[in-house]
Amino acid sequence: MYTFILNNREIKTEADMNLLEFLREKQNLTSVKNGCSEGACGACTIIVNGRTMRACVLTIARIQGKSILTLEGLSKREKEVFAYSFAEAGAVQCGFCIPGMVVSAKALIDKNSSPTSKDVKAAIRGNICRCTGYVKIEKAVLMAAEILRENKDIPKEDESGIVGERFHRIDAFKKTLGIAEYTDDIKVDGMLYGSALRTKYPRALIKKIDISKALAHPDVEVVLTAKDIPGKRYIGHLVQDWPALIDIGEETRYIGDAIALVAARTKAALKEGLELIEVDYEELIPVTSPEEALREGAPKIHENGNILDEEVLKRGNAEEAIKNSKYVVTYRYSTPFTEHAFLEPECAIGVPDGDGIFVYTGGQSVYDEKREIMNLLGLEKDKVRIKSAYVGGGFGGKEDMSVQHHAALLAYKAKKPVKVTLSRKESIKVHPKRHAMEMKFTLACDENGKLTGMKATIISDSGAYASLGGPVLQRACTHAAGPYNYENVDIVGRSIYTNNPPGGAFRGFGVTQSAFAIESNLNELARKVGISPWKIRYINAIEPGQVLPNGQIADDGTAFKETLMAVKEEYYKYVNSTNEYVGIASAMKNSGVGVGVPDIGRCRLTILDGKVHIRSSAACIGQGIGTVETQILCKATGISPELVVVDQPDTDITPDSGTTTASRQTVFTGEAVHIVSKKLKSALKGKNLEDLEGRDFYGEYSFKTDPIGSTKPNPVSHIAYGFATQLVVLDEKGLLKKVIASHDIGRAINPTTVEGQIEGGVVMGLGYALTEDYPLKKCIPAAKFGTLGLFRSVNVPEIQSVIIGKNTSDLAYGAKGVGEIVCVPTAPAVQQAYYEFDGIFRTKLPLDNTAYRKSKNARR
Repeated sequence: MYTFILNNREIKTEADMNLLEFLREKQNLTSVKNGCSEGACGACTIIVNGRTMRACVLTIARIQGKSILTLEGLSKREKEVFAYSFAEAGAVQCGFCIPGMVVSAKALIDKNSSPTSKDVKAAIRGNICRCTGYVKIEKAVLMAAEILRENKDIPKEDESGIVGERFHRIDAFKKTLGIAEYTDDIKVDGMLYGSALRTKYPRALIKKIDISKALAHPDVEVVLTAKDIPGKRYIGHLVQDWPALIDIGEETRYIGDAIALVAARTKAALKEGLELIEVDYEELIPVTSPEEALREGAPKIHENGNILDEEVLKRGNAEEAIKNSKYVVTYRYSTPFTEHAFLEPECAIGVPDGDGIFVYTGGQSVYDEKREIMNLLGLEKDKVRIKSAYVGGGFGGKEDMSVQHHAALLAYKAKKPVKVTLSRKESIKVHPKRHAMEMKFTLACDENGKLTGMKATIISDSGAYASLGGPVLQRACTHAAGPYNYENVDIVGRSIYTNNPPGGAFRGFGVTQSAFAIESNLNELARKVGISPWKIRYINAIEPGQVLPNGQIADDGTAFKETLMAVKEEYYKYVNSTNEYVGIASAMKNSGVGVGVPDIGRCRLTILDGKVHIRSSAACIGQGIGTVETQILCKATGISPELVVVDQPDTDITPDSGTTTASRQTVFTGEAVHIVSKKLKSALKGKNLEDLEGRDFYGEYSFKTDPIGSTKPNPVSHIAYGFATQLVVLDEKGLLKKVIASHDIGRAINPTTVEGQIEGGVVMGLGYALTEDYPLKKCIPAAKFGTLGLFRSVNVPEIQSVIIGKNTSDLAYGAKGVGEIVCVPTAPAVQQAYYEFDGIFRTKLPLDNTAYRKSKNARR
């Protein structure tokens, strides 16, 4: 018998087990999150005898006789203070890491009631946040410490919720206190546990699958193979090339391929059942790179060959322009695969619903999931319902099916609810990553630094499956020339299949890669001309009415030059410093899917019990779309935010608002809310909400764009572009000192949220530049969560956000979306800062031989 104190209650238990599992499964404590199960992320932070520890690496036996405190055990006063401080500071985005942060803060404040910023950084260094950049979390902890120390009253907030207000996020309190339900927090009566048996080799022929021993296990309910799939076996966003299960006689294509599925009554039985499946493999040599895949005689990864997509973007005569130019710069660049490292591992629960299926999920589009599950199960649309729980980060990594389809299939076959959750090890193997790219860029200018032309070749490693490899390549190409006023461009891109993990959507969507190349080239070109990198940008910066390199005419809301002017004084201050080194880079990034693809935002407003329910399937993955919707509604109608409820995405009640991707939701769904809110306002004339009980209002917004390669003189590639300039400053030791991020975001619906997006994106960009990698050994990931090189609180320099908002368009009140561009210019700015520091022009990410990384890039 083991005895210990948990949140001031005596607990006795006979079984020794993992403490995290005990707290979540036996005590139903949802604040203690399962982020990595490796002790690396801090999401399961608890206090043991006054010290912070990680529940995932402890057992019941190790806490015998000790006192355990989780967030649930904090006093009512402490909970109120932390909830207010984290909301007021804007410290909450996806929210998955926040309860662990609060517990670390509690432990710090108990020992030191007047902590400094340095103290806070040290206290939370074991807690990873992938969304916020830590800046606002640090501010929140200092605020909470002050309120508790001085016994201050919590201020009463008088918020109108209108556009432009620093309005508390609608989900901040629930997320901070650990009561917001993510999918793995949900339990269903009679629920089984499911998982997939993954291939042993990235490329192998499956000769035989024997499931008989697994089926004989007394606690295994069902074992499925490819032949048990009732509908279409191949899934995929745009290209259906990804089998839900590999069949006998087929080759595996990457280490994450699923061979069989098991559902069992307990997690232990599930593990045993998977181990009992016998697979006869014929191991084959994997194709490890695009170079290998393009060689004559290379194995065909897919029936149609190893080339997924080719894109060509040409305007003017680049070759002639470059030949006649005064200065020319050519370099080859290499960027790695990158892991999203969202804090919440993938989880879904399939629940039988008559002769159909209901799925709890946590992805980036319930309608994408519905479509793929309908196809897999061979069901009509009225037989499949998807409802989203809270989503613990995404960054593009939760656009593809990972567990949703497997949970649905297992539940459909077992006729019982089934939860499927990826371990962090599985997640690192399975879901698509940021594409690795090899690029050659040439950029030219005249004697004054005026750009004349550019050429680029981009080779993208799409890995084993298409995912969004085609659109990512398109964005890399359409943005490859940068946000500058010249039209002689020659860009050729190819996306290639290999046996590596798939490349897919990732914040920046291909532009992080090509911007690293073009911006680094531009800085070197400025050096040749003899002008500053700031000046070469300013004299070439696109202005309203001018033509972008892709042919689109910049609209009146274009404020690229304003982002440059906002950092000019600081830039030249650091340029003239004797012991500080500054790098600069700029970028543009589209809002909306664009390039001719239909793009529609939709919203319903339903009046229930005297409140307005906003119903949209737009997934909040940390960016705060529900808060944006609320503020737009309040602005358009004058209704108090206290009378607004944002319902979770649910295919039964929320219309299809498209995927949360391409910085599109604020613009498209935001405008749909704007449109429908005007209808509600009209209906309210002379009435109140109670008079409209049960009424339903609908609005949608769409925008037509032109496909890539359009023959129009000035095709419209995207609905809008955001622009940015970032400065990165190093000290005399080559350590990060400061980042200034100046962003044209159209108009800030919520300035606090925009700042949080900028800060989080900058930190992600710093990691991409300096430390993050996803090394592969013969196509197999070689990293754990703790060795991915993610930035922690102690790595983060001062970040100054500058919001430029001159857009006066009525569309979504002028907002453009900011989620992706924030991490695009960071890496080339870091590259130049180090070039100034030591004179080495680096062309590979993460940058080698810096204060943050001494070893050479891992070979892929």
